[in-house]
Amino acid sequence: MIAVTGATGHTGKVVAESLLAAGEKVRVIGRNADKLQPFVAKGAEAFVGNVLDTDAMTRAFQGVNAAYVMIPPDLKQPKMRAYMDDVTESLGNALEKALVKYAVSLSSVGAQLSEGAGPVSGLHGFEARLNRTIGLNVLHLRAGYFMENTLMCVQVYKTMGFYAALLKGDLPIGQIASWDIGARAAAELRALKFSGQNVTELLGQRDISLNEAAKIFGAAIGKPGLGYTQAPAMMAKPALMQAGLSADGADQMIEMSKAANEGRMVPLEKRNESNTTPTTFESFTAEVLVPAFKGQSASA
Repeated sequence: MIAVTGATGHTGKVVAESLLAAGEKVRVIGRNADKLQPFVAKGAEAFVGNVLDTDAMTRAFQGVNAAYVMIPPDLKQPKMRAYMDDVTESLGNALEKALVKYAVSLSSVGAQLSEGAGPVSGLHGFEARLNRTIGLNVLHLRAGYFMENTLMCVQVYKTMGFYAALLKGDLPIGQIASWDIGARAAAELRALKFSGQNVTELLGQRDISLNEAAKIFGAAIGKPGLGYTQAPAMMAKPALMQAGLSADGADQMIEMSKAANEGRMVPLEKRNESNTTPTTFESFTAEVLVPAFKGQSASA
């Protein structure tokens, strides 16, 4: 049996569906029973519980040999790092109590930074706690910049007429589609070829700057030459809060972007066949960004 936390999220959904398609026994974990029903219809076992509830998570992991574990992102939390630390302890304790032997965790490029990188530094603590879990073999997948993050750039463009975010426009970053992360996690959970404490980075199909991303998106919507604007942090915070983030959540995102802009939040691995994933930004734009711009459902 393989357990999947965050089963209704971007990566967890792909992990669960990939495992089910391969004939694995899967227990999907989430807070909403109705949202878990599509997995049940495909043969999964559902467990309704909150990742902050250690007792519930211990029950969720009972009889499980391997698990996909992650901290569900919640930028509305008044104290985001405290929330991440609480989820970390809850999942670490539950895995230990349930005697789970293997786990694949969702982490991030830059998780080597214990401080100064916003939520990514919270993932440093997540990795460290799982590494201390007695009897657990763990593989941390340090993913690059989610291509889904550019959906916010699209929303800014729709409402304000320019394509903007906090990162430097000419900063090359490994952008990755969440479904590529989910597919890799599922493959690792099926193979279980890792032991001890391990880290692997997933860097997307290629490094791409937001200047280039803006041009690709612009060409796809009939606006060739569309430029990118780096938003000043002072202006970005009110906009992020208006978008639903807490004040602390906005500060955490600004800190993370600052770490990236200063060259501190970088991969430790050179790009190679193993850490390069297939989805191009061009195909992501066609499948996700353009439909989002047009107000349609993404085909992915």
